[in-house]
Amino acid sequence: MPRAPFNIRIIFRFLGYLLFIESLFMLLTAGVAYLYHESDLRIFLVSAAITLGGGLALSLAGWKASTLVGKHESFVIVTMVWILFSLFGSIPYIISPYFQTFTDAYFESISGFSSAGATILYDIEALSHAMLFWRSLSQWLGGMGIILLSLAIFPVLKLGSFQLFTAEVTGPVYEKIRPKLSETAKIMWFVYCGLTLIETLLLWAGDMNLFDAVCHAFTTMATGGFSTKNASIGHWNSAYIDIVVTVFMFLAGTSVIVLFRLLSKDFDKVKKNEEFRWYIYVFLGAALILSLLLIIFNHVNVGMALRKGFFQAISIITTSGYSNDDFTAWSHIAQFFLLILMCMGAMSGSTSGGIKIGRHIIFVKSAYNELQRDVHPNAVLPVMFNGRALPASTITNLFGFLIFYIALVMLSIGVFYTIGLNMEEALSVSLSALGNVGPALGNFSSHYAFMPVVGKWWMCFLMLVGRLEIYTILLLLSRSFWSKA
Repeated sequence: MPRAPFNIRIIFRFLGYLLFIESLFMLLTAGVAYLYHESDLRIFLVSAAITLGGGLALSLAGWKASTLVGKHESFVIVTMVWILFSLFGSIPYIISPYFQTFTDAYFESISGFSSAGATILYDIEALSHAMLFWRSLSQWLGGMGIILLSLAIFPVLKLGSFQLFTAEVTGPVYEKIRPKLSETAKIMWFVYCGLTLIETLLLWAGDMNLFDAVCHAFTTMATGGFSTKNASIGHWNSAYIDIVVTVFMFLAGTSVIVLFRLLSKDFDKVKKNEEFRWYIYVFLGAALILSLLLIIFNHVNVGMALRKGFFQAISIITTSGYSNDDFTAWSHIAQFFLLILMCMGAMSGSTSGGIKIGRHIIFVKSAYNELQRDVHPNAVLPVMFNGRALPASTITNLFGFLIFYIALVMLSIGVFYTIGLNMEEALSVSLSALGNVGPALGNFSSHYAFMPVVGKWWMCFLMLVGRLEIYTILLLLSRSFWSKA
C-alpha cells in the first residue's frame, strides 16, 4: 500500500520555527557581549540576523503546510534540526577570529549542541565571555533536546509531536509524565531549568564567579563538559566545587521522569525503578574501583583518591567529560577502566549519551533467559523491565542497536587508525565521539586541534549519530526509507 505523500512543507515550517528560537538565544548572547563591553556584540547580532532570515525563509516555504506529520517526516525533521542548528550555530565561530576554518567552527558547534563536549580549542581562556557563553548555552539547549524545547514552547502546532518525541528521546523505553506530550515537555524543562539555577547558586557560593557558575551549570546539566577554563574543573582545585559538580552530574544522568517523581514525593515508583537502582550501583562501584586504583598505582591518599575517583567516574558514566585531574597520568588499568565506562551511559531519559544503563540491564536479562531456555526449552521467560514484560520487538530493536553500535566503533577505529592515530587513540576517540563523552586518551585528552580534517568530519558524524541514538540517522541512509512503496 503506497504511503501518504512526503510532506516537505511541514519540514520547512518546523525548521523555520526552530531557527527563530535559535536566533533569540543568539540575541541573548549578544546581551552578554554588551554587558562585558566586548567587540563580539557585532558578531552575535549579525549571526542572529542571518539565523532569523533563514528561519523566516523556511517558515514562508512551509506557510500553508498540512499539519500531518508521519514517521518519515519526523525522522527527517529531527535529523535536520540538529544539522541546521549546528550549522547556523557555527556562524559566530566562523565570523570570529578564534576559529581558522569552517571545519573547526562546525566541529565546535555540533559538539556543543550534541553535548559531546569535544573541542578543537587548546586555549579556551583566550575566548571572549560571549563566545564562552555561547559554547555553554549550545550544550544546555542540546542537552534536553531541541525538539523537546519546541514542544514545550509551541504545543499548539500539533506537528505529530509524539513521532518527533520518540525520534529524539534517548533510551530503550519511552515514558510520559502527563497524557499531553506538551505538558510532559514543559515539566521536563521546568526540572531542567530548576536544577540549573540551583547549581548556579551553589557554584557561585564557592570559588566561581557568577559567569563561570552559569556556564558550568549549563554544561553540567547537559552532561556536556564544556568549560571556561583550560584545566576544566581542575582549574579551581576546590573540594567544594568538585562535590557540587559531582552531585549535579549524577542528577543530570538521572532520568528527568525520576527526578520529577522525587520532587513529587512519589517514592514508591522511584524505588521500583530498577534502572535508577543499577545506575547508583554502577556509579558507586566504578567510583570505588577508580579510587582504589589511584591509591594502589598512583599512591594518592585516601581522601584525594575518593574525590578524584568519584568525580571522574560520574563524569565518564554520564558522558559529561569534565576532569579534575590529568587522567592520562593514571595507570594503564585505570585508563582502560575509563574506556569501559565510556560504553555505559547513565539513565534513559536523561541528557547523558552512551548506550544507557537500561539497555545494559535488558541485554543481560535477555542473555540470561537464553541460557535458561537451554535448560528449560518449553519455559515462557519474558524479559522484565521495571515490572513490565517487554515485547519481542523491543528486544530485537535493542540487539540491533548493540550490533550497529559495535559496528560503528569498529569502522571508526579503522578510519582513525588509517589517518594516523595509534590504536589506543583510535579506540578511545571512537568510543568518546559515538558516546558523546568528549575527551579521549593519548593526544586527545583535552582537545582535538591536531585531529586531521577527515577525522574531524568523521567525529561530527559520530557525534550526531550518537546523540540521535543511531537508528534515526541510519534510517535516513537506507534506500527503503525513501521508497514510495
